[in-house]
Amino acid sequence: MGRGRHAGYDDQREAILASAARLFATQGYSATSMNQVADACGLSKATLYHYYRDKYALLFSIADTHVERLQRIASESAEGRGTAEAKLRTLIARLVEEYADAQDEHWVLTSEVRFLEPADRRRILDREREVVSAFAKAVSAVRPDLQQAALAKPLTMLLFGMVNWMFTWMKPDGALDHAAMAPIVSDLFLGGLGAVKQPEGSFSRSREKAGDEGERRRTLTPTLSRTREREQDKEIP
Repeated sequence: MGRGRHAGYDDQREAILASAARLFATQGYSATSMNQVADACGLSKATLYHYYRDKYALLFSIADTHVERLQRIASESAEGRGTAEAKLRTLIARLVEEYADAQDEHWVLTSEVRFLEPADRRRILDREREVVSAFAKAVSAVRPDLQQAALAKPLTMLLFGMVNWMFTWMKPDGALDHAAMAPIVSDLFLGGLGAVKQPEGSFSRSREKAGDEGERRRTLTPTLSRTREREQDKEIP
């Protein structure tokens, strides 16, 4: 009879994925080695291999886990109560919130999945399409006429365009954080510029919280200009 998983096994797997995502996002999948992942996790290489067989498994798990969370958000929001507009606003808020806490994973999903084998890449893309479809249904529920005009999906993609790259320009120690931006995105999408309201009360992110995030963002953002350069890197096993 095989040994059961020890307490904290799943937590350790998540911690490993978070560290690997950080490395893949900041220096690229090709330029990252399992030794570097082990060092970032504070684990021996042998222990790391106990959780993930290789770097490829890490890449697939990061992308698959992230898009699975997006699917769950879409499903839970669709099952919630309220008007169609209220549900869409909740969906947008939860998407923005998820991206705020998963910027490395989002970068990997958008930029590093090209290293996946075709079958695995299709699996990720199929799940992404399901997320887009769920958002398009939420948009159509607010404006049923858009579905007939074949505009629900294009408008949904415009919505994702507003949210997907927010981390590349938002200042971690700036006046607006993701919580403040979520209703702004909803107002702009649903009502246009004239519908955008100034956030109420104090919406500045605390300096204490911004410290680590600021360093993280300064490291991550420059990778945007290096995306194509990394394609020339030789893969490190």
